Amino acid sequence: MNAPALNVAASHVGTEALGPGVRSVVWVQGCPFHCAGCISPDWIPDRPARNVQPAELAAELLADPRVSGLTLSGGEPMGQAAGLAELVRVAREIRDVSVICFTGHRLERLRVRPPSPGVPALLTAVDVLVDGLYVAALNDGRGLRGSSNQRIHHLTSRLADCGYDFGQGPRTAEIAVSGPEALLIGVPPKGLLNAFDTAVDAVRARTTPGGTPQ
Repeated sequence: MNAPALNVAASHVGTEALGPGVRSVVWVQGCPFHCAGCISPDWIPDRPARNVQPAELAAELLADPRVSGLTLSGGEPMGQAAGLAELVRVAREIRDVSVICFTGHRLERLRVRPPSPGVPALLTAVDVLVDGLYVAALNDGRGLRGSSNQRIHHLTSRLADCGYDFGQGPRTAEIAVSGPEALLIGVPPKGLLNAFDTAVDAVRARTTPGGTPQ
């Protein structure tokens, strides 16, 4: 049986802002949690975005030979776990990549009551899982998680001794610009998200018909 196509909000090839080494990132569309202050509110609604087969996406994400890992985010990856598990399987036939995955679900719940049929397969494929809901009041500006209640689980030993501080290391972020679109990549340091939104609004005002010149 073929894995389902993925409904992808965005993807990016080659970043150093979401884990160790050079990584490619997939953000899936749709999330059931609606966390207040979510960095990606446009990716919460369960609506059609880019429909793509896992094998096609895997080839895109590994087109850059420097890429040594994949980071899965969203949206909520566990809602499309079967497609993401197939993405990782195909990607690892091309290159032995590490895999980091973010989820609002707790790991214990995923193991006992998986929200979709592909969750066990995806957990088997993931090296590092960042779990828990985002809580804006607990955003301490540290590590590869949005707030301090979120936990880092090394599900394999692949990245356990790589020297990257998942929990308390300094945050970095990148901005990728493609035509009129700008994509913020990473878990942003405090203050960066507001500055990014202000800059995007200013650019849109200059380029949108009827917008107020700046």
